[in-house]
Amino acid sequence: MSHPQSYEILLVPGFAEDTTDAPESGGAIRSAVVAATGETGASGYPRYVGEGIVADIDPATRSVEALLVDGAELSYGLSARVKERDTTTGADS
Repeated sequence: MSHPQSYEILLVPGFAEDTTDAPESGGAIRSAVVAATGETGASGYPRYVGEGIVADIDPATRSVEALLVDGAELSYGLSARVKERDTTTGADS
């Protein structure tokens, strides 16, 4: 199975609820582009790293299964959203 090579992780205030709406980077307090490492994280999902963020992401559901921000777990009151990147242009999709 082929996995996306990069995602944009958006850290947003509040707890994420299941939604089909695309995340908006305007509401994020921090964002980072993470790239596939080729490794599998402890969660069993592909690992992505970049800009101080390490994330295990389930490519089937685009769910963040494990996350470190600057070496620490995500603070309470924040949620992580995933935005897939267009690898041909580098733009968000």
